[in-house]
Amino acid sequence: MPFSLEVAMTSTIKRVSIPKNGVDYRGKVVLAPMVRSGELPSRLLALHYGADLVWGPETIDKSMIGTAKRPNPVSSTIDYIRTPSNSSITPGSVARESHIYRLHPARESRHLIFQIGTSSPSTAVEAAKLIAPHVAGIDVNAGCPKPFSTSGGMGAALLQKPDHLASILVALVKEVGDVFEIGISVKIRLLDSAEKTKALVRKLCGTGITGLTIHCRTTPMRPREKAIRDQLRMVTDICRSEGVASVMNGDVRNKDEALQLMREYGADGAMIATAAEANPSSFRTSGEGGLLPWREVVHEYIKTTLEVDNKWGNTKFTLGQLIPGKTEMYRKITGSKTYTEVCEALELEHLYEHAREVDERLGLSQRQGDTAVGRAKSKNKSAQAASGRPSAERSMEVETRRPLSERGDPCQNVASIHLL
Repeated sequence: MPFSLEVAMTSTIKRVSIPKNGVDYRGKVVLAPMVRSGELPSRLLALHYGADLVWGPETIDKSMIGTAKRPNPVSSTIDYIRTPSNSSITPGSVARESHIYRLHPARESRHLIFQIGTSSPSTAVEAAKLIAPHVAGIDVNAGCPKPFSTSGGMGAALLQKPDHLASILVALVKEVGDVFEIGISVKIRLLDSAEKTKALVRKLCGTGITGLTIHCRTTPMRPREKAIRDQLRMVTDICRSEGVASVMNGDVRNKDEALQLMREYGADGAMIATAAEANPSSFRTSGEGGLLPWREVVHEYIKTTLEVDNKWGNTKFTLGQLIPGKTEMYRKITGSKTYTEVCEALELEHLYEHAREVDERLGLSQRQGDTAVGRAKSKNKSAQAASGRPSAERSMEVETRRPLSERGDPCQNVASIHLL
């Protein structure tokens, strides 16, 4: 057999083994972790349009600890629920449960990466163990620059403590990854110098992780600032030499661009964030038809939210991202209070019955009644304002024009005026 340089090089490449229940990030274009925009329906929609993997929104370890895992037979999901302690319940009020995390085992588990916000090896392990049986990997958020994260020593704050971050990853690999046979990964940002970034990446790659995502911005940079890729090739080279899959993040607009950037910079994978938030069909290649019209995407999104009984507040927020802000439909949707109203506005007649059922289960039906009453009152007030007289006065005027035999009791009419 003739000597092949390519075969020889491939055979000597170091590669961290992928656990039996884990997933290799290589060759993948994935949905980035996004608060609110990374909830269950958004993840399912991204997978529907071609995402290879989906990251859930960052979930703080302490919020998961103490939750109850509850299978939901209606939506076929697994819900992690927190019930307030007795001391926090006001006497006479009903305790309201909080849904901390929801996943769909059949539709996403083999493609779902749970991202955890943490500052402690012990609490990270405790929280990760709760969800490890139902996901393909655990990812540590070491890049979020928001104060709510950094003030607690989480997110980008971990970049300033490389040894501590490494200890968290080592604990997760040994106590969660090895036990549940899933991968552990980390998402970081660039440091303020190439040498610091290089040292950090080398240290993290030595912890046993299977993947590392590099967000091509520094901690102070905001999303509107253009991603910088000067250090990207260096990061991907280090990851490759250590056998760790590298994923690039920052200003990736669609799947075609993701694949092109992966080839250009040697990244094993790419992550799409804000572009997918605005239109998840960005995971379709041009050969598959590329971006779809927003109405078609919104239709699919609404259908998906109804299938999983998604929280109304999250659905309304996401619709605000998917529907162009200058359209009349945007105004109608942002003013809606129920799934039924949304389906009526979008003329999705085949979903009306399902929408009413979900409204009933989520306790939204009363809102629709209140809204209808409110609209009627508003319309009545507008009519009164236009005439300059209360409606009862106008009734009196009409009454006086009718024959006496057809009029009601004038005392009742006068009484009604005083009661207004």
